[in-house]
Amino acid sequence: MRQKRSDRVTETRGKLIEAGRSAFSEKGYANTATEDLTAAAGLTRGALYHHFGGKKGLLEAVIEVIDAEAAEQLKLVVARAKTPWEGFVAENVAWVEMALEPEIRRIVLLDGPAVLGDRTRWGSGSACLVSTKASIEALVQLEICKSVDAEATAYLINGAALNAALWIAGAEHPKNAAVEAIRSFRILLDGLRIT
Repeated sequence: MRQKRSDRVTETRGKLIEAGRSAFSEKGYANTATEDLTAAAGLTRGALYHHFGGKKGLLEAVIEVIDAEAAEQLKLVVARAKTPWEGFVAENVAWVEMALEPEIRRIVLLDGPAVLGDRTRWGSGSACLVSTKASIEALVQLEICKSVDAEATAYLINGAALNAALWIAGAEHPKNAAVEAIRSFRILLDGLRIT
């Protein structure tokens, strides 16, 4: 039975994304040749360029997949929280802690910005801002959080979380950096809470 075109496209993209994810995680973006990617996927260079426009486009797709997985993990963190405030803090802290995961550290935090530029301009970066803003608006409505401009506060929180994650990712001792970053980040977040 012949495979539908849409199924073939999905399969081809999936093979390339998996090959990219593996290679970028193990070797880094700069040390991964397009031939490595296509050989690992069992596909031609033309397939890579057709579906992603090249190695950079594949990196973007790999990051989208990793970010989507991270977003699902963060939803579970929020769902386990006992209160909306605890969920908000736990979600933000968990995102910072993800900087310790080798794949996220290498692909999303180190190579991503070096190749793709400012993370806040990526699709997933704006999704984080929208989510954080909605959380802040809900916390203000529930009178858990001080009355603040939700958009400005979302930018500040996401900026602090991103910079903390970047610091952890580049640190000589990432676990030590994470402990200090998270301790300080919790203090910053507590400043929003109505006591």
